[in-house]
Amino acid sequence: MNTKEEARARSETLKGLRKEHDVTVKRTQALLKEHKRIHREICQTIRDTPKTVPEIAAAIAMPTHQVLWYLTALKKYDVVAEQGMCGEYILYTRAKEKA
Repeated sequence: MNTKEEARARSETLKGLRKEHDVTVKRTQALLKEHKRIHREICQTIRDTPKTVPEIAAAIAMPTHQVLWYLTALKKYDVVAEQGMCGEYILYTRAKEKA
């Protein structure tokens, strides 16, 4: 088989798998969309001033344990950063852009 035929066969296989697992694909896409929405809300909340987990949770109407989970993921990928403390809580802010 040449590369065009291989690509066509691979494309048909993927189409078949997407059709076969349509429910799972749609559920996963909806979950990804929800995660992106929450990331966007958190980032908008801490854009101008650093905030603590309880402050972010109150601003976006989400339980603090879920906000902490999202912040941990965002910190892992250098989207947010810690910026000091406010009492017993860590302040979170947007991470600086890398040059």
